[in-house]
Amino acid sequence: MGKDRADIRREGRTVIVAGSGDRRVGDGEPVTPGLALLCAGALQGLVMALRQDYGIRTGASIEGRFGAVGAMKEALLAGEPCDLMIVTDSMVEALAADGLLLGESRTPIGLVRTGIAVRTGERLPDVSDAAALKSVLLATRALYFPDPIRSTAGIHFAGVLRKLEILDELEPRFRTFPNGATAMRELAASEGSDRLGCTQVTEIKYTPGVTLVGPLPKEFELATVYSAAVSCSARQPELARAFIEILAGPDSAQLRRDGGFDALP
Repeated sequence: MGKDRADIRREGRTVIVAGSGDRRVGDGEPVTPGLALLCAGALQGLVMALRQDYGIRTGASIEGRFGAVGAMKEALLAGEPCDLMIVTDSMVEALAADGLLLGESRTPIGLVRTGIAVRTGERLPDVSDAAALKSVLLATRALYFPDPIRSTAGIHFAGVLRKLEILDELEPRFRTFPNGATAMRELAASEGSDRLGCTQVTEIKYTPGVTLVGPLPKEFELATVYSAAVSCSARQPELARAFIEILAGPDSAQLRRDGGFDALP
C-alpha cells in the first residue's frame, strides 16, 4: 500500500532523546542513566515536549522508540529493553494480564481522537458527517495515514473506508507509513493538490505544516485512551515511575490539552 521503506527502517531504530545531558562512557566518567521507552506514536509529541523537564528532575535521558502500538507490542515480546511502555489502555491491560507489565503501575494519560488533516494554508473541507466525508475522500488524489495493520488510527480508518464502501476505489491513492507522525510529515512535505491525511489528533497537532480539519464524524468516531505502565523487566523502574508522574500529573495538564489530549471521562 505504498509504504515508505526508509520509514519502516526508521521505526525499527531506537531514537535517543537527550535529557539533561548526553551519555558519557569512559574510564572514570559518569554515565547518565537512561529510560528505555516503548511508546505509541500518538504520545511522541508529548514525550518530546517533556524530555527536558524529565532530564532536569531525574538527571536521566530517554531512549525512546515510537511507532504503531502493534509494533511496540512486537518489540516488547521480542525482548527489546523496556522500562516503560505507553500504548492503548486496552493493550496495557492485556499485557499486564500476561505478566509483561506491572498492572498496579497502569496510569491513564489521556483520551485521543482520530482526525482529518490538510496541509497548513489549505481550505478546510467539510467532514462533519458521513456524506461530506465520503465526498471529500473521493476527491482526494493522495491519502496519508498510518499502517492499516498495526496502528490504532490506521486500522480504524481503513474500517471507515470499508463502511463508506470506497476502500477498493481509494486503495491506489494510499500513502501509508509506519506511524501517524511520519504520515503527517510526508503530507506536509508533499506536492500537488487534493491531498488529505488521517491519524490521531495529537500527531496532527504536533506536526508542523499540517492543520487539523476536525475529528472524524460522530458515527465513525474513535476515541482512544492511552496509558503508561512499568515493564516487569524494567532495569530502571523508579525512573519509569518518575516519568509517569510527569506525563499524567497536573503540571503537564495544559500541555496535554494543547497537544490534542481530551480529559478522561
